[in-house]
Amino acid sequence: MLKYRKGTDTDMAKKNLDWANIGFAYHVADKRYVSNFKDGKWDDGVITEDAKVVLSEDAGVLHYAQECFEGLKAYETEDGKIVTFRPDLNAQRMVDSAKRLEMPAFPEDRFIKAVEEVVAANKDWVPPYGSGATLYIRPVMFATGNVIGVKPADEYQFRIFVTPVGPYFKGGAKPITVKISDFDRAAPHGTGNIKAGLNYAMSLHAIVTAHEEGFAENVYLDAESRTYIEETGGANIIFVTKDGGLVVPKSHTDSILPSITRRSIVYVAKEILGLNVEERPVKLSEVPEFVEMGLCGTAAVISPVGKINDHGKEIVFKDGCEEMGPVIKKLYDTLTGIQMGTVEAPEGWIHEIK
Repeated sequence: MLKYRKGTDTDMAKKNLDWANIGFAYHVADKRYVSNFKDGKWDDGVITEDAKVVLSEDAGVLHYAQECFEGLKAYETEDGKIVTFRPDLNAQRMVDSAKRLEMPAFPEDRFIKAVEEVVAANKDWVPPYGSGATLYIRPVMFATGNVIGVKPADEYQFRIFVTPVGPYFKGGAKPITVKISDFDRAAPHGTGNIKAGLNYAMSLHAIVTAHEEGFAENVYLDAESRTYIEETGGANIIFVTKDGGLVVPKSHTDSILPSITRRSIVYVAKEILGLNVEERPVKLSEVPEFVEMGLCGTAAVISPVGKINDHGKEIVFKDGCEEMGPVIKKLYDTLTGIQMGTVEAPEGWIHEIK
């Protein structure tokens, strides 16, 4: 069991958990935030202890998948502060997702205030600095109103709950092996660029199949030509060139989710590390020319990829096959340092919870 530093109020109040071994799973925290949309407006919202959601059997979310969500984290820094990372971008992305699904947008300023309130109400659940664990924050919005015909619902719920999660990499970040998928993640000009549950439902059969075949993830190609790299089921992709530059796949048809982690990595690479960065369409045929590959997202920040299996033919990344490659490691260390407060953050990136 981890020992906590003495001398701060937050340390004294921590839940008695084995933080390093709690896994990436749901733990029922004490409080959550709930606001309901009815009669054309959002109510004031409340912090509640009730973790249950009660729905009518004809709630829109159950039939026509009107649902979107976000994911971000809260951290304890070395000096004992509790912070979140760029929550304004999550608020903005959730507005974009809601609009695309004909749902009422939850105001961005209220989103950030709700994050502040729910994290502050669960400060005892924020893992201690140095444990490797973090507090995962899940905002979600879904249709609660009654529908039978295919149309948007009239009522919705916005909810934020939190759960402590253990270190994503236990024993170090070991490169994974992924496969080129025969399935499509998102249609051209579809919903691939929003964070909707329906996109993830589409990937479930593919990821179960990949795991059964011994692979960690799927790499999806563009559905139109099946020649360009897009993303995996749960993360964006980055590549490193032989001369140490960064290449980030971009979609012709706007079908890649705009990852906040990826956006932050691009800034770190350009402005802090001085790397050459290209954001452009990337053909599968050019992937063997790269020396490192990573999957980026909230949970792991960057997961190193050692190999891609393309229908029996292996693409091996020579600088990242056995361990995290040098460029990706530098990106990972810099970004996690910013999040944890050991590296100076660009203005506006770190949002303190009072």
